[in-house]
Parts: sequence; C-alpha cells; structure tokens
Amino acid sequence: MFSAADLPDTIPIFPLPGALLLPRARLPLHIFEPRYLAMLDDTLRTSHRLIGMIQPLEVSGRDGTRLHRIGCAGRLTGFSETTDGRYMITLSGVSRFRLASEENGFAPYEKWEVDWSGFSKDLGKAERDPGLVRDPFFVLLERYLEARQLSTDWGSLKDADDEMLINSLSMLCPFAAEDKQALLEAPSLPTRRETLVTLMEYALRGGGEGEFMQ
Repeated sequence: MFSAADLPDTIPIFPLPGALLLPRARLPLHIFEPRYLAMLDDTLRTSHRLIGMIQPLEVSGRDGTRLHRIGCAGRLTGFSETTDGRYMITLSGVSRFRLASEENGFAPYEKWEVDWSGFSKDLGKAERDPGLVRDPFFVLLERYLEARQLSTDWGSLKDADDEMLINSLSMLCPFAAEDKQALLEAPSLPTRRETLVTLMEYALRGGGEGEFMQ
C-alpha cells in the first residue's frame, strides 16, 4: 500500500476518453500506440510504476487547457506482451491527483507535476456507504441494464462490498466522458453513489447518449 511519502512529484499522463480509474479498483487496458508503448517501457523502470489516467476535455478551454484537472493514478500491476508488440496491462488505482504543470522534455508522451493533496482518503481503507439501500438500488440497476441491453454477474454484484459495487459500476457503465468525470470527482463514496443513481435515472427518463426510455 502506498503512503503519501511514496507518491512521486511527476508522473506520466495517459489521456483516454471514457476510461475511468478509481482508487482501489482495477482497470485493464490494451496499449498499441508507439508513444504509449514508450511510456510503459519507461514506467516499468521506475520504483512506483504509476500512470495517471485522465479525461481529455471535449472542448478545449479558453485558456488552452486540453485535459480535466483531476485524474487518478494507477500502479502497473499486470503486464503481458503480445507477439506483435502490443501490451495488455492492468492498472490498480492508488490515488486521485490534480494537474500542476506540464514537464517539458523529449518523451513522446506527456509528463506532469501533480498535486496529491486533498485526496488522503484514497490511500486509506475501503470506504463504506451507510446510505446504500441495496434492494431499490438493484431494482434501478436492473432496469438500467435491461434498457441498455447489458448483462452482469448478479451474484458477484450482490456479494460485493459497498466500495467495490459502486466503483465497479461507475467504471463499467457506459456513461458519457463528462459523467465519468463527475463520478471521479465525487468527494465520498455516498456522493458517488448518489451521482450514479442520478445518471441511471436520467438515462431511463430518456436522457444521456443512448436516448432510451423504459
């Protein structure tokens, strides 16, 4: 487990629309672009093996910003190489961060100085959600998944602890990138669950990318 003292000042940044990583969760990724293959090679040489996942902005800001300011760093914990030189990796979420300043250099990928302050809970034990009432939550989830024509392993979901349940659904449900950012920035697990419920209810009323109703 990481402590605040273990976190580096600078990390490589991987901007990927719609890909959400949360603390203590796992994100599988398929890497094939040459610049990100170089990023992985360099990351494997570090002691921390951290990569910062972040959402690009849909529209660049007036000040020229291209990325959301908050992302989540994951430790490279799974790695395999295919015969044609691509990588299958797994990132295990460690902590959220704020972008501070981009580091100039010769690497083909971005490196940023980051600020870890304000996210100390990410380095602690799994959160609980005392306000989670599972029966109505699962009824809503079932309606949402049926409307999206998605299936799930209900046994695993119902056995999952609060954090694994809410964070896994936040990462896996096909929400828009800006909605994923809202889930990432939620200050607590109950707030993330409330955001998740709102997004599912909104989709069922006919909003969201799919424009479906039930």
